[in-house]
Amino acid sequence: MKRIFSGIQPSGGVTLGNYLGAIRNWARLQHEGFHCIYCMVDLHAVTVWQEPALLADQTRQVTAALVASGIDPKVSVVFHQSAVPAHAQLAWIFNCVVRLGWMNRMAQFKEKAGKDREKASLGLYAYPALQAADVLLYHATHVPVGEDQKQHVELMRDIGNKFNHDFGVDFFPPPEAMIFGGATRVMSLRDATKKMSKSDPSDMSRINMTDDADAIALKIRKAKTDPEPLPGPDVVGPDGGVKPDVEAARPEAFNLVRIFATLADRPVADVLGEFEGQGFGRFKPALADLAIDKLGAINAEMRRLLDDPAEIDRVLADGAEKARGIADPILAETYRIVGFLKA
Repeated sequence: MKRIFSGIQPSGGVTLGNYLGAIRNWARLQHEGFHCIYCMVDLHAVTVWQEPALLADQTRQVTAALVASGIDPKVSVVFHQSAVPAHAQLAWIFNCVVRLGWMNRMAQFKEKAGKDREKASLGLYAYPALQAADVLLYHATHVPVGEDQKQHVELMRDIGNKFNHDFGVDFFPPPEAMIFGGATRVMSLRDATKKMSKSDPSDMSRINMTDDADAIALKIRKAKTDPEPLPGPDVVGPDGGVKPDVEAARPEAFNLVRIFATLADRPVADVLGEFEGQGFGRFKPALADLAIDKLGAINAEMRRLLDDPAEIDRVLADGAEKARGIADPILAETYRIVGFLKA
């Protein structure tokens, strides 16, 4: 069986970047022959300080976004990580398998810890071992990730392979990274050198999945661009993306073009062919109309779900029960391999 595991942190709202880069693709994978497991990774979230009540609310908000975007809890497993203790239990075993040298090479810790590495939590440092446990606990075969997460999937493979080698077994299968291409990097509306992020201090830098039509239109109207008209499709390379040197000169312009193309499920070259020679006074209203049309139903369903938190909690409880049904036997066999006595 081809099985997918992917997680999303409930440490903030859900943005258009989350939707176009991950959630929309997750919904499609349900119907492409995969058994899908999608998790609100609240254990990962607390590697940095979280306000407890806010963390609970955001876990429900992210769950509502997944369901509203088409992820069907009757088809996929949808749950929050802390409801399945096996994640933390397997992570400890992997902490004892992974080598410090491997962890020291992980780029994401360096980026998140910044200059205050000595003040970072041990959990943030050990984050990749918990990620490996998340995936290998379900014997997942594929992990949908952006380009910036490929290193973490390689580490998952290394940890699983080392466990198998150390104990002389062929137990944990090596998962494969599933890259969705350019749509995984939707950039800030205020600074297209940075990813669109729920942690950005400026709410104008992102479109939130809870934004109403007026907010979406305002943010797109105020998005940073340049005075030049849009070029034609000749700036698109053979891979379907804008040529790197051309995009580097106008990152904000092509960020909006890419958002349009992804929302419309059209090639970038097709969009540029339609708007060639036109300025952003014409392009931005068209993008706003498209975004409002595509996101309106999702926004309405999210609001309905958030008005009924008991329904969200039922989805999470049912998903956690299904997840434990898969995870607990794999953890039990891991314990047997390691030499732990049955409780």
